[in-house]
Amino acid sequence: MFFEDLSIGQSASFGKTITEADVLMYAAVSGDTNPVHINKEVAEASMFKERIAHGMLSAGLISAVLGTRLPGEGTIYLGQTLRFRAPVRIGDTVVATVTVTALDPARKRATLETVCTVGGRPVIEGEATVMVPSRG
Repeated sequence: MFFEDLSIGQSASFGKTITEADVLMYAAVSGDTNPVHINKEVAEASMFKERIAHGMLSAGLISAVLGTRLPGEGTIYLGQTLRFRAPVRIGDTVVATVTVTALDPARKRATLETVCTVGGRPVIEGEATVMVPSRG
């Protein structure tokens, strides 16, 4: 999709069920070995009472939407705000949705509302700024 194809209100989503393997692989790749993510006993003693997924693992699904669906291929991430509203547990299905809220034709940039939900309830809210390929 090119910048010229975008309009305010356009939206796209991507969903994924978070598995134990996802959490362990994310810990290995990122180096974030916080025990609340990978140690059952420590997690059970935490406020969450069980292991939870890394917040950035779920936030990464926003990047999947931006880079593959809206705006899609060639999109360059420039910035992202994130507010973590609730934990994501192993077995939860996270749906990341982006919605175009502003367009800057002179700079070929788009601003998008970004929300990740589990069961329709927001777990992450934020805003992304991206540079979008143009035809001209």
